[in-house]
Amino acid sequence: MTLLFLSALLAVLAFVLTELLRRYALAYSLMDVPNERSSHSAPTPRGGGVAIVLVYVLGLFIARESDLAVASDVLWALVGAGGFTALLGFLDDHGHIAARLRLLGHFAAAIWALYWLGGLPPLVFLGSEWRLGWLGHVVAAFYLVWMLNLYNFMDGIDGLASCEAICVCVSAALLCAASGMPSGNIVLPLLLAASVLGFLLWNFPPAKIFMGDAGSGFLGLILGILSLQAGWMRPELLWGWLILLGVFIVDATYTLLRRLFRGERVYEAHRSHAYQFASRHYRRHLPVTLAVIAINLFWLLPIAMLVVTGWLEGVLGLLLAYSPLCLLAWRLRAGMPENSVAKDQSGAK
Repeated sequence: MTLLFLSALLAVLAFVLTELLRRYALAYSLMDVPNERSSHSAPTPRGGGVAIVLVYVLGLFIARESDLAVASDVLWALVGAGGFTALLGFLDDHGHIAARLRLLGHFAAAIWALYWLGGLPPLVFLGSEWRLGWLGHVVAAFYLVWMLNLYNFMDGIDGLASCEAICVCVSAALLCAASGMPSGNIVLPLLLAASVLGFLLWNFPPAKIFMGDAGSGFLGLILGILSLQAGWMRPELLWGWLILLGVFIVDATYTLLRRLFRGERVYEAHRSHAYQFASRHYRRHLPVTLAVIAINLFWLLPIAMLVVTGWLEGVLGLLLAYSPLCLLAWRLRAGMPENSVAKDQSGAK
């Protein structure tokens, strides 16, 4: 089975399964009801991200049996960690799991993935290769858990998390192709992009179904795993992946740190991410989602390509890519209390 045919098949399956999940959510009242912390105004079915999980896992096994160069260790890292994370999210979508238990489960999933991957790959920093040993394993575990949670935080407006995943995966495949990596490194992100595409057709603004914790947590963890796996193939690819993920990493991390420094309870729900302020400013989700796509394709991808092709040092490329994103987060008042920003804006008028 060719990669193109399998990708098309997964997109169609994800589209059909998302519609079935939408009907299930409507039948059993699994709705995301708007509240003061929401960025939408109408009750909307949730849990559609389960389609992404099931279709991607199916695609991995088909690819493995079709000789599309999917290694066993990477397969079990993705299926085991991703499947467990999705199950936790699914249970949380249908009820409630205490935050501490969820976090414990997230670290368990990260440790499982790192066992199969071999931990944190070597880091190339200013021409030197660094192997961090056990400290690297700890750093990698926190990185995966943060990726899982930040993707959950950033899944707040129509189409944003889906478009981000597709842009990052397709761009990562281009990076692998440009650096001459084995085909397996191209297969993994492209199959994920195809799985998300089928869901996106229902989630693009205005969304008819939301991803839910099962889908967003799964995507964040899988993207983190794929970035580490690419780093084992070639260290520059890890820098490339981190650059491609810049929009989500910068917005979520900047917002968290700013709220933390102000003494807020960072685990409480809020609407102070940069993308949330932007969507309220434009009173629509679509302009923000399209802007993120543009940033990914016309800013982050070219810088990442310069890094993996050897024209730019990895850490310098990361600083170049992230600097305007940090400035944009500051400009949009990310991490500031929503009521204070509203007062400032009304006073400016």
